[in-house]
Order: sequence, then structure tokens, then C-alpha cells
Amino acid sequence: MDHAAQASQTDLMTITRFVLNEQSKHPEARGDFSILLSHIVLGCKFVCSAVNKAGLAKLIGLAGETNIQGEEQKKLDVLSNDVFIKALTSSGRTCILVSEEDEEAIFVEPSLQGRYIVVFDPLDGSSNIDCGVSIGTIFGIYMVKDKVKPTLDDVLQSGNAMLAAGYCMYGSSCMLVLSTGSGVNGFTLDPSLGEFILTHSDIKIPKKGKIYSVNEGNAKYWDGPTAKYVEKCKFPKDGSLSKSLRYVGSMVADVHRTLLYGGIFLYPGDKKSPNGKLRVLYEVFPMAFLMEKAGGQAFTGKQRALDLVPKKIHDRSPIFLGSYDDVEEVKALYAAEEHRA
Repeated sequence: MDHAAQASQTDLMTITRFVLNEQSKHPEARGDFSILLSHIVLGCKFVCSAVNKAGLAKLIGLAGETNIQGEEQKKLDVLSNDVFIKALTSSGRTCILVSEEDEEAIFVEPSLQGRYIVVFDPLDGSSNIDCGVSIGTIFGIYMVKDKVKPTLDDVLQSGNAMLAAGYCMYGSSCMLVLSTGSGVNGFTLDPSLGEFILTHSDIKIPKKGKIYSVNEGNAKYWDGPTAKYVEKCKFPKDGSLSKSLRYVGSMVADVHRTLLYGGIFLYPGDKKSPNGKLRVLYEVFPMAFLMEKAGGQAFTGKQRALDLVPKKIHDRSPIFLGSYDDVEEVKALYAAEEHRA
């Protein structure tokens, strides 16, 4: 092996080094952000390990409780939530935590308080645990306005206030996708090193894609623009090829594929769920943030997703996100409908 090849093998960019490099671009930084991220990374490693041995450890199955969303909690959900709350609290860098699994926001005790707010879904797609489909953790990070007196208003901001967002996907490999505000990068867990290594640098979503991703089982409840868009995907009138349908039903897996291959992910509002099903703070905002930083778009059917301001911590919203041109088509259909009205 020549020297250059050896050097490239040993020069592994770990997520820790990457974040420190990013932070060194900000002379005013005090290192708090890298410490917080290292605790999130640790939580992801722990959950990845638990997911991998879930069957063996009898972690699969119901914990017998119901979370705030009315969904039955799996044992792994409960475990993942505990792991992230402990990891984030013990970092000493957070003041408010919002989890999908907890009805109320968690205010960190003053002795452990820091400047950051973390919103997260500890185990998204957990209904897929039993059949081995990819699941994941989604998170977003905000800065509190006043560290001495953090309030719920610090959480209920538009997505534009988000400093960083990411997700960790537990699938055939464990991959963490992160944006700290400039660009999107993907890190894959090397189990032999126990380290996340940069494998997908500066991810850019294709401007147009060949895949659409939606739960077609809800088609009879859709509004006009969604129905028209899906019809257009299947039966294009301009002579182009129809799009392929891919729908996992695990948001992290569907968005991850959309980010890498292009196309569009849709979870519209419909007659059954007028506000959609995905939660604004810890599902819609982080994924919209990543899509925009990768050159895509995220739209609610009425406005740019990151312009939303949630009124409650578990608010929901419809979402259309993905390749710039594909989302543009959806926006045009909604604009045409509004014009007719």
C-alpha cells in the first residue's frame, strides 16, 4: 500500500473532530456546543446498541403505557427516551428538553442548566421495531434567550431560530446526519472503533427526483392539490417517466432516502387529520432544516415549513419536503387552488 493510501485510511474525520473544526470558525465559541453534541452522539450510540440487540434482550414488546400522542409505548421507546434525557441533562449544557414521549417540557434543574434547548423524538418509527425496518432519533437545537429564566416561549419559536438539527438512523448501518447551519454531513458508525466517521460530506439533494413517498392508504381523504400531485407522479402528461413510489412508514428512513436520492416526501393534512400527523418541533422542523441546508425545500401546504410558529409543544403540521423542483410543483398546485377559491 502506498503512503498516500495509508494516510487516507488513517486520516478518519470523526464527528467529534468535525464539530470542533466547525466550532473553531467561531472565535466567540466556548466549546459548549461540542460538549452538547458529544452527549447526543453518546445517546445515539447507546440506542443503536439497544436496537441491535432488542430481540435478544427482550426489549421488543409493549411497555404497557401510552404516551402523550395516544400511541402505545414500546420498551425501546421508553429506554431511548430515558437515555436521551439523562445524556442531555448530564451534559450541563441544556435548560429545556422537549421529547415526543413526554406530555410536558422538561426544565433542567438550575445546577445543571446551560444555554441550549433540545427538542427530540427519541425513537421515530418505533412501530417498525418488530419487523427490523430502519428507525431513528430526530433532534433539533435552539439557544435560550435568558439562561437565568428559561420559559416555554423559548421553545415555541419558528424553525428559523434553530441552530442545528439532525437524525440518527438505526438500519443496516448506523448513520448520523447533521447540520450545524452550514451544509449537511453524514457520519457512519464504525462498530470496531465505536466512532462516527464522516462518510457523506456536504450532502446536496438532487434538484429533481424520480421517487415520491406518501401513504397512499389515505388517498380517499386527501385534498385536491395532494391528489393532483400524486396523479401527476403516476401519469405525467408531459411525456416524462412516472415517478417510483417508495414508502417505508418510518420518517427517518423515508427522509434519508429522499435526501440522498432526491424526490419528495409527503405527509399532507387530510379529512382524517387536517393538521397532518407529524409534530412540528421535533419532526417537521429538524427535517425541514436539513432539507433546506442541502438545497431542497419544505412546505406545509400554506407556507415555508420553517416559518411556522407552534403554539404548543406537540403541535402537528402537514409537510411536503424534498428536491427543490418537486416541492415547487406542489406549491404551484396549492397556489392554483387558492387562486380559484
